[in-house]
Amino acid sequence: MSDRDVVITGVGVVSPIGIGCDAYWKSMVEQRSGVRELQAFDPSTSQCKIAGEVLDFEPKKYIRPRKSLKVMSRDIQLGFAAADMAVTSSGLIPEDVDPEKKGVIFGADMIYTDVDALHDAYRSCLVDGKFDFSLWGTHAIANMHPLWMLKYLPNMTACHIGIFQDARGPNNSITIGDTSSLQALFEAVHVIQRAKIDVVISGGASSPINPTVHDFRGRGRFTRGDGDPTTFPRPFDRERDGTLLSEGAASFVLESREHAVSRGATILAQIASCSSCFEPIKSGTPPRGTAIRMGIKTALEKAGLQPDDIDHVNAHGIATVEDDRVEAEAIAELLGEVPVIAPKSYFGNLGAGGGAVEMVASLLALNKGVLPASLNYKHPDPECPVNVIHSDTRRLDKKAALLLNQDRNGQAVATIITTS
Repeated sequence: MSDRDVVITGVGVVSPIGIGCDAYWKSMVEQRSGVRELQAFDPSTSQCKIAGEVLDFEPKKYIRPRKSLKVMSRDIQLGFAAADMAVTSSGLIPEDVDPEKKGVIFGADMIYTDVDALHDAYRSCLVDGKFDFSLWGTHAIANMHPLWMLKYLPNMTACHIGIFQDARGPNNSITIGDTSSLQALFEAVHVIQRAKIDVVISGGASSPINPTVHDFRGRGRFTRGDGDPTTFPRPFDRERDGTLLSEGAASFVLESREHAVSRGATILAQIASCSSCFEPIKSGTPPRGTAIRMGIKTALEKAGLQPDDIDHVNAHGIATVEDDRVEAEAIAELLGEVPVIAPKSYFGNLGAGGGAVEMVASLLALNKGVLPASLNYKHPDPECPVNVIHSDTRRLDKKAALLLNQDRNGQAVATIITTS
């Protein structure tokens, strides 16, 4: 062990299966899905009419100062709440750390504007039923909130957290699609190790349940979701037919081991290693899994572990035909019959917040000694030769979990967390 080992001392989560670790874990062990018919907007013309929404989130319960809500999109609200929970659970108080040695590094999506926020602006530029671009500067701006942009900038989640938590150290936002959360964690670990920062609040948040994202950017990857919403998505199952959108956030308090020990904090896990790799993907060409394989190999080497040391893989498991096949082949080739869980089966694809929300499952599993089962795995697929844990929970045999995330553009991240 080293004083610059990076450990986790706090965790907070806001998800479709529960707000807070207790509710989240209860849903997992009771195998309760968070996927429902979409309620945020009318999905009648959408290919996919189901989603993983956080229905019982009350922003005013978490956001301080209250006036900040005026410049917080839902993504920011979710991330702020998760970070506040993480700090509370860590027991960290202002007197414990020099503000200049406390930072925030968060994963974020490109935040899309709420349709209602631009409705009047667009209508003011209509002439005889057609949009006149020349009127935007003179007509539209008068119909927009003067601080409109601050509400939708991806870096504002980290900024709001940093301001409220008086974290004056490095403040950064990572926006690399579905890998954003684990990429942010990767950077947070390096900041603590190389910059001698004592504490970093890290994680990710996303709320892509927006008509623009749902109907224009997600086509071609969505499940049709015909039938019981809770039976979708179906990671690694032979009958998988695509993903669905979700929203949520999770945050972790990361500290150098020395700092955590000095303040008497409870250490939940250690970030044993992180790796980030890239595989160039040409349009129309399926991925080969090169980046996933390299990520797994590098993470194991950096952690000083062998494949047999890994208790389970927390897979990306996005439930598209090709992506699951490629990921499964990489896992089987390098890790053999290692148990695999796919948390997306509970709530779908959270985008930038996904890696963090999924990581909560492994972190809690390692601390409770129980591995939750994946949902909706009924028909093993010969093209996905992985040992998916389903039907029931199982006892953990070892103290290390490998977390995987991939982005459709070729980025892959592997992270190993361990408990002693």
